[in-house]
Amino acid sequence: MDKRVYLLTIISFVVGMVELIIGGILDLVANDLNVSLGKAGLLITIFSLVFAISAPILLIATAKIERKQLTLIALLIFLIGNLIAVFSPIYSMLFIGRIISAASGSLLIILCLTIAANIGDDKYRGRAIGIVSMGVSGSLVLGVPIGLVLGNMFGWRAPFVFIVLLSLLSMIGVYYFMEKVEPKPQVSLKKQIHSLKESKILLGHATTFLYMAGHTILYAYLTPFVKDTMHLGGNWLSIIYLIFGIAAVSGGGIGGAFSDQFGSKKTIISTLVIFALSLLTIPFTTSSFAVFLVVMIVWGMMSWAITPALQSYLIESAPETSDIQQSLNNSALHFGIAFGSLVGGIVIEQASVQQNAAIGGIFVILSLGTILVSMTKSQKRSYA
Repeated sequence: MDKRVYLLTIISFVVGMVELIIGGILDLVANDLNVSLGKAGLLITIFSLVFAISAPILLIATAKIERKQLTLIALLIFLIGNLIAVFSPIYSMLFIGRIISAASGSLLIILCLTIAANIGDDKYRGRAIGIVSMGVSGSLVLGVPIGLVLGNMFGWRAPFVFIVLLSLLSMIGVYYFMEKVEPKPQVSLKKQIHSLKESKILLGHATTFLYMAGHTILYAYLTPFVKDTMHLGGNWLSIIYLIFGIAAVSGGGIGGAFSDQFGSKKTIISTLVIFALSLLTIPFTTSSFAVFLVVMIVWGMMSWAITPALQSYLIESAPETSDIQQSLNNSALHFGIAFGSLVGGIVIEQASVQQNAAIGGIFVILSLGTILVSMTKSQKRSYA
């Protein structure tokens, strides 16, 4: 497998970390900038929404730019967005910084995924996507504990200083170690949208949206869930998030390997079944910390094991638009994060945080239904 994949994984980790790194320090941000906790939470929602919307648009707008050069440009803009966050004296400036880092970050993640899928041998494609996905999944789940530790020790701006430093290192790595990668011909925005008229493809993206929404309904509010059901806090929360992060990162790699060995369809179905069961079971494990950890590890692994298999499935289903399907699927994932965090907040306000797992499990079951229907469809159109 091409060694450049590991550099792409590092970049995806750095970029992806910014999305949820603020999750563990929302109270610190709210207090320092004199806004409500709910308003501070919008900093996560706006990031996810901008990330989801801008990815396919920017991929088209930058279609003719050589990939190494484009990666460096996007990393520079990403760095600027996070510098704005570091020096933000007011909420509105931090909000703008989040928008800038989300837009540039969305392009970087798609560049990492598409380059990984198109370098090296085809037989390693699932594994390459899986390894890069490990960077994305690891960043999303480790972002919270990293932000929590740095924020509590040095203030809420410290996590963003950390991201700025990692961005600089990533730029150095790309400049010295990444070879030039010529862009592939891109599909127009009209054809991107037209490709979604194919029910097989649309249901594939719907699957990503639904399972990620189900995951986020609980994960975005894991801190209050743990505090409310097991009365744990402080260092225990950091340990729980760290264990979850390790499980999720492992899941991305395992999912890619299983997809290559057993096929994307079998991997997707088995993963979603185990994923749903773990979410529905976890509220009944809180009386035993050891049992809770075991089920949580399974949940963490399954939450990201599906990503490389589903992306391989989309590539197999629409090879002529494979790059853009990865882009659209990444958008669906982040729409799921935004929607899941919104639904999770509503559940807490209208019922209790203890119900978040059950609601999340229902969404995952719905995603199993959409992928099963997708698999019964045949590809009928060409968009090349």
